[in-house]
Amino acid sequence: MPALGEAAMAEGGGAAALASSAGRGCSSSGLSGRAERTPRYTLGLLQTPRSTGGSTGGSSSGGAGPSSSSGGGLAAGARPPVPGRGESYFGDKSSCVENTSTLNLTSSSSVRGLNSACVRKTPLSSSKSVCRSRTPLTGYSVTSSSATSAHAAASVITAVVEGRGLARGEVGMASIDLKNPEMLLSQFADNTTYAKVITKLKILTPLEIIMSNTACDIGNTTKLFSLITEHFKNVTFTTVQRKYFNETKGLEYIEQLCASEFSTIFMEVQSKYYCLAAAAALLKYVEFIQNSVYAPKSLKVRFQGSEKTAMIDSASAQNLELVINNRDSRNSHTLFGVLNYTKTPGGSRRLRSNILEPPVDAETINMRLDCVQELLQDEELFFGLQAVISKFLDTEQLLSVLVQIPKQDTKATLYRRQDKAREALCHKSKDFTWVIQVKTAESKITNLIYLKHTLELVEPLKAALRSCNTSLLKAYYHSLEDTRFGIILEKITAVINDDTRYTKGCLNMRTQKCYAVKPNINEFLDIARRTYTEIVDDIAGMITQLAEKYNLPMKTSFSSARGFFIQMTVDCSALPNGQLPSEFTKITKMKNTYSFTSADLIKMNERCQESLREIYHMTYLIVCKLLNEIYEHIHCLYKLSDIVSMLDMLLSFAHACTLSDYVRPEFTDTLAIKQGWHPILEKIAMEKPVSNNTYLTEGNNFAIITGPNMSGKSTYLKQIALCQIMAQIGSYVPAEYCSFRIAEQIFTRIGMDDDIETNSSTFMKEMKEITYIVQNANDKSLIIIDELGRGTSAEEGIGICYAACEYLLNLKAFTLFATHFLELCHIDAFYPNVENYHFEVQHLRSNAGNKEKIAYTYTLSKGCTEEKNYGLKAAEVSSLPSSVILDAKEITNHIAKQILHRQTGTPEMMKQRAVYQLAMRLVQTARNSRLDPDSLRIYLKGLKKKYEASCPAPGQNDEQQ
Repeated sequence: MPALGEAAMAEGGGAAALASSAGRGCSSSGLSGRAERTPRYTLGLLQTPRSTGGSTGGSSSGGAGPSSSSGGGLAAGARPPVPGRGESYFGDKSSCVENTSTLNLTSSSSVRGLNSACVRKTPLSSSKSVCRSRTPLTGYSVTSSSATSAHAAASVITAVVEGRGLARGEVGMASIDLKNPEMLLSQFADNTTYAKVITKLKILTPLEIIMSNTACDIGNTTKLFSLITEHFKNVTFTTVQRKYFNETKGLEYIEQLCASEFSTIFMEVQSKYYCLAAAAALLKYVEFIQNSVYAPKSLKVRFQGSEKTAMIDSASAQNLELVINNRDSRNSHTLFGVLNYTKTPGGSRRLRSNILEPPVDAETINMRLDCVQELLQDEELFFGLQAVISKFLDTEQLLSVLVQIPKQDTKATLYRRQDKAREALCHKSKDFTWVIQVKTAESKITNLIYLKHTLELVEPLKAALRSCNTSLLKAYYHSLEDTRFGIILEKITAVINDDTRYTKGCLNMRTQKCYAVKPNINEFLDIARRTYTEIVDDIAGMITQLAEKYNLPMKTSFSSARGFFIQMTVDCSALPNGQLPSEFTKITKMKNTYSFTSADLIKMNERCQESLREIYHMTYLIVCKLLNEIYEHIHCLYKLSDIVSMLDMLLSFAHACTLSDYVRPEFTDTLAIKQGWHPILEKIAMEKPVSNNTYLTEGNNFAIITGPNMSGKSTYLKQIALCQIMAQIGSYVPAEYCSFRIAEQIFTRIGMDDDIETNSSTFMKEMKEITYIVQNANDKSLIIIDELGRGTSAEEGIGICYAACEYLLNLKAFTLFATHFLELCHIDAFYPNVENYHFEVQHLRSNAGNKEKIAYTYTLSKGCTEEKNYGLKAAEVSSLPSSVILDAKEITNHIAKQILHRQTGTPEMMKQRAVYQLAMRLVQTARNSRLDPDSLRIYLKGLKKKYEASCPAPGQNDEQQ
């Protein structure tokens, strides 16, 4: 009889080498030690979209708990996932039948198709609210595939509430990720544009937004609600009665649910009434849709005001292509794509959130930079950490599953869910309660295996960090010495087999789950597992016999949807009459690969499932008891999750540095970049782009940049903002040297191709963007404006640009202003803190036809551009008559001379400018100089000569007069 292990793998599947005696032994001696017989087969696995690791059901894990409003419960349990919110190895969409009624929260008007607006009302909402919403099945994610699959499906639910009356503009927010047991609270004062709210929501990328029903009353819709629905058209909106936004209840929830490690949150939020009110409504709503509650002292609760991170509005994030490429959302040519070499979903999420909200604390940033520097200098540390980190699963999602427990179901609720589930299952004659129990049991067992796998990586992670030197890495090492990690693992290994671990492949994981519990703990479980092994061996033997009977190359294959089935690759001509024997059914064919089954195999699969049900049920009882024992120690995983995600991000920064010549940034009161280049352009071009210098200080905080089209202005402006963000998140920067002033806000208005069109819609878009900048900028902002005023006439455009510049010049913000209006270059005569720069071009004449061509150098130089008549040069290469072009030149020169005469500064103004420049440079030298005395003396002499050269000669004033 040929061995099954020699059969070729199923087409499209991965190998699952499950040797008959591997790991668990193969003995007939009964229940002695680990002498249990596992199936003797090596199967080719048919890969399917589903995973065997099922999701949890809604039935209780046993025991009566406190009322649902208290947020309490007896034991950590798994939540039933919500369909349409993505899946991972923690759950299977196919097992979500329980939630059919749980998710049916929309009114009858919502059943209009996936793309229609609807009224979204829950049993918590009143009947009079009318608001636009989307069905939950549409899902939502503004993150592209380039921004990693961790963000491919949104899973954040956010509650937003605004004060009324005199408190209007004070906004409270609470959000919770269904894949991560962390509740984030925010409260801040916003202006009438609600820029902070919109930016915060863009970063959170919510699946669903909850607001009070009073926010969208007919005829009395609030501006906040209107703006949010305008910006988030693909997000589900749900209204909840205002009474559920209760700050007292919110504080009670936090006191009950917040893990002891994060208890300082009480001091931060006890007077933040609006975020507490949002938290109360959010937790009540999550309890309702999930049909589960968070166990006491299980949540990580964090308050994040707007002052701890830099604000980058959504338009700026889009202009700079921070996480999404503007031309192709699947393209990785973004800042996130440049820096993302993370190995875990948690690390990827942390990198994304840091890019969109860079920290503003210099100490935090420098601690990160110290870590990156050590990783770059110590290869053993770098590769050792990377090897360990890459083995971690999604710790945050695992923790989220462990800290939730299903609510008790009333009989009426259970009957309703059974009816809905039977309908969803197309009236198949399956016992719904059995489905729930099996999936709940299977998920619990799977999660325990993942927990064991995660805890086994703590010691290797400690070993990798043992010789580190930086303070942050040392702090992480000491955090991993928490004895709770060892206590949990010890309790798990007392019950779970040592070689039980997370493996890829649905059949592999099924085997791991079946034999997870050690022998001799439950005699009935041991008997059930022997029965299962015998059935699987019988299936393998039966298929071998069929292969010999018909002389066909049949193989045993497995998928989570079909169970065991037969597969073979054979040419149609080799079959009798070109058909399979009549005893085979459910035949599918792809090219020359046949997949089929038989009546006997179907019956044996049913016996196998029956045996599995018994195994899972008995294993589930053991696992629940074990989880109850370890639950009090489970909160150390919050610490582990934070450590892993941060290390993953720092390793990613170090990895990016090894691929290019990045340098460590410094933080001063100056923005100084020596030979910096565009990080995304480098990735696209696969070579180092042209580099340029940048220098902005308090005394020269406004740069006007000119140059022809395509000379590099927009690319340069984006480069400055990207380098600023890279520095503030703790990454090295593409430059030879760089120093930054920490920016609290980053604004960009980048000219697009369609801005060239003169139309009212483009002009209004420009006005909205510049109005937003003017209303929100402060002295610590970085402002980048490109091609303002091109959507209207030249006269109006110049006037708008001049007025905007004068307003921004009153701030100490660092501003870079690119323009085609050369008249703006003369503003430096009135404002000494303005510097003019331009991008150089070269004029070449071709031998053929003696025509002039422009060669772009992409090099930035001081002064205003000499390329003053872009339009005339374009006309010269066109078919316009030469006489028309000559007339145009004469008129242009005449007008230019008149303007220049009016704008030329007097010698007195030139002297004042020189004095101002000298004073500012002396202040900068006093603050930041690291020169030795001799070098400093030489530098000061140079400043003196430069000042004298800038001042007009004594008799020059009289001569000009």
